[in-house]
Amino acid sequence: MKIGILTGGGDVPGLNPCIKEVVHRAIDAGHEVLGIRRGWAGLLYYDVHDSGDQPDWVRPLTKANVRTVDRTGGTFLHTSRTNPARVRVSDLPARLKVDYPEGSDKRVDCTPHVLEVIKHLGIDVLAPIGGDDTLSYGVRMHTEGIPVVGIPKTMDNDVYGTDYCIGFSTAVSRSVDLIHGLRTPAGSHERIAVIELFGRNSGESTLISAYLSDADRALIAEVPFEIQRLAELVTSDRNENPSRYAIVVVSEGATMLGGNILEAGTEDAYGHRKLGGIGLQVGDALKQITGVNILNQSLGYLMRAGPPDSLDRMVAHSYANLAVDLILAGDTGQMVSLQNGVYTAVPMDSVSKSPRRVDVEELYDAENYRPKIAHQMGKPMFLY
Repeated sequence: MKIGILTGGGDVPGLNPCIKEVVHRAIDAGHEVLGIRRGWAGLLYYDVHDSGDQPDWVRPLTKANVRTVDRTGGTFLHTSRTNPARVRVSDLPARLKVDYPEGSDKRVDCTPHVLEVIKHLGIDVLAPIGGDDTLSYGVRMHTEGIPVVGIPKTMDNDVYGTDYCIGFSTAVSRSVDLIHGLRTPAGSHERIAVIELFGRNSGESTLISAYLSDADRALIAEVPFEIQRLAELVTSDRNENPSRYAIVVVSEGATMLGGNILEAGTEDAYGHRKLGGIGLQVGDALKQITGVNILNQSLGYLMRAGPPDSLDRMVAHSYANLAVDLILAGDTGQMVSLQNGVYTAVPMDSVSKSPRRVDVEELYDAENYRPKIAHQMGKPMFLY
């Protein structure tokens, strides 16, 4: 059997250990693994008419060439947000572009080409590692008759059907450390620190990071906030702090009451524009209302930088082994998952059934903009 593995969307710590474990398990069982590079772009840009090797897009993976990859973060296969079902004409491979007029802004479904490439490469099973966008095209492959086993990753931890995604623990750990570190300049200069974290639609990473770092206030994507109310709360927090500072953690997808999500640029292949800027907006408004100087910091890519922590390594290894178990058993069309602390699998199309969001009633004080644990009994490890 020949297994094709790829990573799509944003990088997270834990991808390389997961890939390495899939390679070792598959080879020990007598099978081959092809590394598809740059996410779904590897299959989109591979040219079936080129008789030579195309290592920029696909390369065999062996125990030798994955030996050290687990020591670093990110993905050595590289990644992209390519969606072969919605490719701009300007982004098409040259061979496919000739069928369309120059300058066309049309989006093209290149799935027939992808299926041709899969057949040409002799791939028997696909193992995409990604969030709901990347895995949604995995669902498309499944409906087209390609055996698929998906592996969830995202530091937002918002893939439906699993309690845990590779990358979440490390992102929270990084954020907590950095938030605590920013207490030093905030306290030294007696400022209000406004710290923006990644998190498009789900505020879980912001909520848990704020909870574990004991931030004064947390603004999450699920609950619009009123800036005057926030200013009053943060002023009180600062006045009650002997070091005369306060910490506000903001999800990049948070919105002011009556406002809109701050987005910029053009839509990507999955219909998303780039988020960011709400932290600066909040900081400017707080300074105008309170008169206190602001320390603005976006943690951004620092949340996903560097090697994985031990929990993400454990889950990456376990998901890899579970994925290969399913592949060897011929039980495809599944996504590996964790539910109630137990490794299991769910149908691939679970990723598109419902968005995963913070349970505001159970976990958030919407009046005072801070984490609130209504009760602990029966909660999963990450409360979510």
